[in-house]
Amino acid sequence: MEKAQKWKSQFMVVALGQAVSMLGSHGVQFALIWWLAEKTSSPLMLGISGLVAYLPMTVFSPLAGIAADRYNRKFISVFSDMAMGTAALIYAVLLFFFDLPVWTVLVMLCVRGIGSTFQQPAIQSIIPQLVPKDQLVKTNGWMQLLNSGSFLLGPVIGASLYAIFPMSVVLMSDVAGAILASIALTVVKIPKLEKTEQEEQHFTAEIKEGLQIFKEDKKLLHIVTAEALCMFFYAPLSSFYPLMTSDYFQLSAMYGSAVELSFAIGMMGSSLLFSSVLKISRKIRVSFIGLLGMGVMSLICGIIPPAPVGWFFFAGSCIFLGAFGNVHTIPLTAYMQETISPDKMGRAFSVLTLISSVTMPVGLLFSSPIAEKVGVNVWFFISGLCMIVLTAGVSLRYAAECRNRTRLP
Repeated sequence: MEKAQKWKSQFMVVALGQAVSMLGSHGVQFALIWWLAEKTSSPLMLGISGLVAYLPMTVFSPLAGIAADRYNRKFISVFSDMAMGTAALIYAVLLFFFDLPVWTVLVMLCVRGIGSTFQQPAIQSIIPQLVPKDQLVKTNGWMQLLNSGSFLLGPVIGASLYAIFPMSVVLMSDVAGAILASIALTVVKIPKLEKTEQEEQHFTAEIKEGLQIFKEDKKLLHIVTAEALCMFFYAPLSSFYPLMTSDYFQLSAMYGSAVELSFAIGMMGSSLLFSSVLKISRKIRVSFIGLLGMGVMSLICGIIPPAPVGWFFFAGSCIFLGAFGNVHTIPLTAYMQETISPDKMGRAFSVLTLISSVTMPVGLLFSSPIAEKVGVNVWFFISGLCMIVLTAGVSLRYAAECRNRTRLP
């Protein structure tokens, strides 16, 4: 009983610390993106900002995964968080004393992208070191619930601070979040990871070994393939959310934060279900359902008319969009944490980071000129339609292969 309480308390300290960090990050991210939207009113400029933020992930993801498997995961996470907080502090001081041009935001987003690239696989690999295997779905649900709360409150705080204070003050919330998250992680004792001979391999061999994990697990390969194909269309949408509110619906930043809030409410609702009453055995199948739901809701967002009442339907659709995002992510994360060897966990999760980091910039390069010409709402529709077709295609192939395997003697 005492042992059970110990891992629960340690997990909650880590999770709460990360939630506080993400609270500051979401607030600052919203303020920066909204500032860009107001200054430029250009989908192309917002697309470039997303490109700059995700391009470092493309370059560094393989190294980040290997680092999470080779070196101290706690140190990597703390160092990454503090590096992002320091960058925010430096930028805040420069903004306070100088009138910096808009392009400097891109530098800030790039630095944040590098920090996130190293932090994500480290944190995701730490969780199964703390939590029993049979509790991973529930704890991932709690993790997403806390993160969703940060995602919910972050834009509200960011919009409020942006309306009252200069950007230099808004950035300080990110600094505070990084410090608190680092303290929380520092006080928790992470069980030592057993060393293996694989840690002496060359970086190239370890990258190949990370990819081999997905080749050997056909279930995982199918769902990750579907995710990669869908993210090409879905990932750019996060950069276009502010323009849906400001340009398409002609509304202010507070309405933009309400859309983010709606998305977060959906994430929190699904996270709460996973962390309490939902018990799932077929995690990959549920993950496919989540991906399909994301496509359906994206398509619906794209056909809503730009009338004032349409914004309420858009915000309502975003609730389900956030919910289906967790229906896809939570079972997939739990499945990977249950089935993948602990000493290869970082490399496996870095592959997921690599997928998002590649599909985001490539998708933005493709989608930004289209959104500039035909409107961001049309891209929402195109994205949803393509996601539905791609998810249905891959899931049907996965189901057919499962049936064929059961028929084998």
